[in-house]
Amino acid sequence: MSYFVYILECSDKTLYIGSTNDLEKRLHSHNNSKSGAHYTKIRRPVSLKYSEVFETKSEALKREHFLKKFSRVEKLELFKQG
Repeated sequence: MSYFVYILECSDKTLYIGSTNDLEKRLHSHNNSKSGAHYTKIRRPVSLKYSEVFETKSEALKREHFLKKFSRVEKLELFKQG
């Protein structure tokens, strides 16, 4: 199983970072679910701007924590790097 860390851009141009083991399902949930992340629920629609793949949940969670410390400018630079 793979784990993903992702960055979403919300309709108000803010950024949201999360992790999951099913990126497609999670993106659908952020845009459509009545439950889940309150932050994205009130800022729909959201779009996937960046993702990374990891072999373990632990690696993904560590990377998520690390990325959350980035400034907005640093996060936007990740988009350019692909």
